[in-house]
Amino acid sequence: MLITLVVLLAVALLLVLLAVRMPVALALALSGGIGLVLLHGFGYGTNVLRSVPFSSTASFSLTIIPMFILMGMLAMRARIAEQVFAIANRAVRRLPGGLGVATVMACAGFSAVSGSSIGTAATMSKLSVSEMRAYGYPPALATGIVAIAGTLGVIIPPSTFLVLYAIMTGVSVSKMLAAGIIPGLISALGYIIYIIVVGHRRIDRSAATLREEVAVAHSQAAAATRKDSSRGAGAAPTPRDGSVLTATASTSGADRRAAGRLPWRGLVWLAVIFAIIVGGIFSGVFTSIESAAIAAFVAVLILGFESRRDGLRVFWDRLKGALLDTAQTTSMVFMILLGSSILSTFLIAAHVPDAITAWVAELNAPPLVIMALLLLLLLPLGTALDEISVLIITVPILYPVAMELGFDGIWLGVMIVKLTAIGMVTPPVGMTCFVVSGTSGVKIETVFKGVLPLMIMDLIVSAVLFLVPAITLFLPSLAQR
Repeated sequence: MLITLVVLLAVALLLVLLAVRMPVALALALSGGIGLVLLHGFGYGTNVLRSVPFSSTASFSLTIIPMFILMGMLAMRARIAEQVFAIANRAVRRLPGGLGVATVMACAGFSAVSGSSIGTAATMSKLSVSEMRAYGYPPALATGIVAIAGTLGVIIPPSTFLVLYAIMTGVSVSKMLAAGIIPGLISALGYIIYIIVVGHRRIDRSAATLREEVAVAHSQAAAATRKDSSRGAGAAPTPRDGSVLTATASTSGADRRAAGRLPWRGLVWLAVIFAIIVGGIFSGVFTSIESAAIAAFVAVLILGFESRRDGLRVFWDRLKGALLDTAQTTSMVFMILLGSSILSTFLIAAHVPDAITAWVAELNAPPLVIMALLLLLLLPLGTALDEISVLIITVPILYPVAMELGFDGIWLGVMIVKLTAIGMVTPPVGMTCFVVSGTSGVKIETVFKGVLPLMIMDLIVSAVLFLVPAITLFLPSLAQR
């Protein structure tokens, strides 16, 4: 009874600290530390607070996290997202809701080199929200597409979430990253189906038509200006053989070719980085940590190539900005990891996982039903905590139960990360929605309104992955290590 009271007090303290907007890492550490002191005394609590921060972060496997974060920051400054968006937009522009489909495709592609849902959402909201709104997309639909597609960064490798789960549970990092590929692509396909079947009906066609007419008018005006200038003062006399007309037509054709030229190198950069990561996973030539370091180095070279015309100073400024952002993001991740580890130590010391396992064993229900109920608890947690905290707090509880019930650890990791991704867009926290709102200038209420229908597609995909584990486990079975 005393242990139950201490657990309830620690959880209540955590909720209060979060309500008064204390930094999440400090709230987790403080509630866990006080819980340990109440549970086993001051001496035990201080010993844990002295040892756990080191033991939870002094792992060589965790070096993969700053490497993936750095790779994403460099890719962002190399404008790979812009290039991928331009190619995707050209490829699907004739589909219903083509701009929205292009946004999802670009988010999926950029997630494959950034590994960050926040970075993907922030970058794509700058690129595509204003473009979609100009073509008649309602603000809710435009921002909702970007917010939900941004969550692909947590499941398509490289994913910090998948890496953290693998390190916490001891499963293969390479196989865990491989497991995220197919579920990520299926999620993207679900968003695209919604946009093509339902979402495009909300687009204001008159605005799209007006935009196209204005573009045509500008093009015709520019052509007329060039034609007049070729015959104006100082221009060579027009010969009767029509050579000036030929030259003008040639110039117009060159302009059209330049306008229609796509930045295909963005697709090449995407393929190179993704091939390094996935190639290392499936070939066994190098480990996942080595592949992250190599991919980060290649991203530096890509940034240098993309900055070649801007000068060495611009390249250095972009590289320095990427390094500073990497340090800031990595520090945030490790602080939350540290605080969550203290809270997790308290929960384990209070035998919370054992109590849940015993409770599950007493239930007269199929293991699949029990696991479904436990996983669904992640959704309300995502409305109050950030995603890394949810992952680190729940894994020590859910993983032993899942192993006891006979489920696969890699499948469980994908399910936890997928449901955590839904929490990234769930009110009232919905961190990705706040990022899109701040970047696009659209009210947060509008972003949440646009995300809700797409969340239904996410829940359907999650149900399919839950009921058919073979979808998730196919690629990990091919990974070397």
